[in-house]
Amino acid sequence: MFDTVLVANRGEIAVRVIRTLRKLGVRSVAVFSDADADAPHVREADVAVRLGPAGHSDSSAIETYLRTDQILAAARRAGAQAVHPGYGFLAENPAFARACAEAGLVFVGPPPTAVELMGDKINAKEAVRAAGVPVVPGSQGGNPTDAELTAAAAEIGYPVLLKPSAGGGGKGMRLVRDPDDLPAELAAARRVARTAFGDDTLLLERWVDRPRHIEVQVLADTHGRTIHLGERECSLQRRHQKLIEEAPSVLLNPETRAAMGAAAVRAAEACGYTGAGTVEFIVPGVDPDGPAPDGVLDFFFMEMNTRLQVEHPVTELAIAIGADAGQPERLDLVEWQLRVAAGESLTFDQNDISFLGHAIEARICAEDPDRDFLPTGGRILLLDEPHGPGIRVDSGIGPGTEVGSRYDPMLAKVIAYGPDRPTALRRLRAALAETRILGVTTNTGYLRRLLGHPDVAAGRLDTGLVERTAEQHPELLASPYAAHPAVGGPSETAHIDSSAGAPPSATGGASAAPVGASPVETLYYAAAISRHLDLVPAVASDGWTDPFSVPSGWRLGGEPAWTTHRLRLPGHEPVSVLVRPVADRNVSDTTDKSPDTTSDLYVRLGEGPTRRARAARTNNRLHLTVDGLQSTFTHATDTGPGNVAGPVTWLGIDGDAWPLHPYDPVADRTSAAAAHHGALTAPMPGTVTVVKVTVGEQVRRGQPLLVLEAMKMEHVIAAPHDGTVSELRATAGTTVAMEELLAVVAPSDEDSTEVTP
Repeated sequence: MFDTVLVANRGEIAVRVIRTLRKLGVRSVAVFSDADADAPHVREADVAVRLGPAGHSDSSAIETYLRTDQILAAARRAGAQAVHPGYGFLAENPAFARACAEAGLVFVGPPPTAVELMGDKINAKEAVRAAGVPVVPGSQGGNPTDAELTAAAAEIGYPVLLKPSAGGGGKGMRLVRDPDDLPAELAAARRVARTAFGDDTLLLERWVDRPRHIEVQVLADTHGRTIHLGERECSLQRRHQKLIEEAPSVLLNPETRAAMGAAAVRAAEACGYTGAGTVEFIVPGVDPDGPAPDGVLDFFFMEMNTRLQVEHPVTELAIAIGADAGQPERLDLVEWQLRVAAGESLTFDQNDISFLGHAIEARICAEDPDRDFLPTGGRILLLDEPHGPGIRVDSGIGPGTEVGSRYDPMLAKVIAYGPDRPTALRRLRAALAETRILGVTTNTGYLRRLLGHPDVAAGRLDTGLVERTAEQHPELLASPYAAHPAVGGPSETAHIDSSAGAPPSATGGASAAPVGASPVETLYYAAAISRHLDLVPAVASDGWTDPFSVPSGWRLGGEPAWTTHRLRLPGHEPVSVLVRPVADRNVSDTTDKSPDTTSDLYVRLGEGPTRRARAARTNNRLHLTVDGLQSTFTHATDTGPGNVAGPVTWLGIDGDAWPLHPYDPVADRTSAAAAHHGALTAPMPGTVTVVKVTVGEQVRRGQPLLVLEAMKMEHVIAAPHDGTVSELRATAGTTVAMEELLAVVAPSDEDSTEVTP
């Protein structure tokens, strides 16, 4: 075994590898960009070496984690004997694997020849076809032209899938159903492939409707033994990006499992593979309402990933060695990567491998489901990760972590194990509800709702289920807190009887009590009350507090006054929430309250009904009872300099989290006028990759002006109306923040209208 290993990666996979190195007693070396100087993987390692230009700071991947020369120099400086690439970055780069060998370092992965062969999807298909592995019908040849791809599409029939030959992770893939769309999709796919992989070679395959994505984990040593470790189902995807993975697949019968495993072993042997790798297959969907099919199901080779997969934990939790002998052992795939790279033989064979229980993984990413999953960013203000029986968390973040657009959006993975699938599902949903990330919007709550989808619970999966549900039944995946509240309607409005100083009651002859508060109303109440409690001043050293500085609404000889909190939830109209104490209190009452005591309050959203609320704050929790129903929110306050309107209140519940901004009507009217006059801002933090216009150019409504890329996603910025580009602040290669001004399109005369405040 090695004495020292450098981990050429970042985030959760770097932390994951480092922990196995520590378990084995191997010294770990981390590498980091300036942006990652305080990241968890740096703190976890025994030694850490900076990457980046010597004369200035540049944390882009191309100047840090993709710099072979700097990584090799870091290995020499730290005395490493081997390099573990993790996944992503240089993990599937054959030139990097060769450079390691030439530098006298062991590359913890397959031989460069295997990486090169399987990294070229066209040659990989030919290699496994020759080994007897079934492949999807599609284009053939090493570098087909657009004309050849068009001819292949016509031959095999639509729909077809375009894939970058050198790509991976779903990036650049295009589904084409109409022949008229093929030329434009070819151009887009080649552009993404050239930018992302440095190679615009494409291949084309027949698209299988309602397919299931099932992959097989293989493990091979350098002494001629190759085995498979069962399958993982990865069919829950969005835009070809995996969301949920599980093992085993509920679809496969024993005959298909054996046949698919054997095919994966043949594919690995066909390229001389060693170490841990994954062979991905596509399985045509079966009738979910029909009987279970007999015999071996159809399956086709898609590609081989010559590295550790993101979803490897489900295999580690669900696969056992020697279960039949009564003393099952679980695998650590990173440990076996290291042992194989050090020349050790596998100590078990295929007959020792079996499934024992069920495991499911959810990928937590910095993206906003309510804004079409646009990448997000920010500083993590609060982080609570779940724990409990059967729960595992692989995380690369911590409190204070800055999440930007330079790297992959995945922040962490939550994995649940159970003796059966229903138990694993319940545990994972509960764990996601207990996952609290404030400061950065994530998809955690969305994943929890996805796991509750009736088809997911029943195992009726396919790669289009998520997007099909979003189109046909969006309510199944929508947060109840994302609904827009109805306020001010006369039928639901109840006002306080000012003469009594109490809410209306049935005995008083007032209108009937309003129905219970909706989730989004409760969210607004929680934000307003949290901000209200923050107004309580700190107790002076002499124990006295000025009563007129306390937000009690106290009035001499009168009922307490309302305090108005104006709030804006992104994607919603601004609202006003009124808060006041339930009853009159004397001066001593108003000065003896601390921010963490229980408060009885009246709250009102806009002109809506007045409700009675009871709130208590303990540490980072706000326990709020409205109309007899209690909810517990996690809360934090962002006081960063970028919040020009004031501190932002973050609230989280059941895995979801929202920033509630203070609302300034004057500032809002100013920004609305700017938007009317064609100011275009970045909808997400990212990098401008293409600028298609110049200042003074005439443009038409909907015309693409710029392309913004962040975290494997392209977003086209288009003209909001006909007009002239009057200002252009972005240039290709520029990194921009969310809502940063990119360009201004002055409307043409016929589109111009006067803006009135």
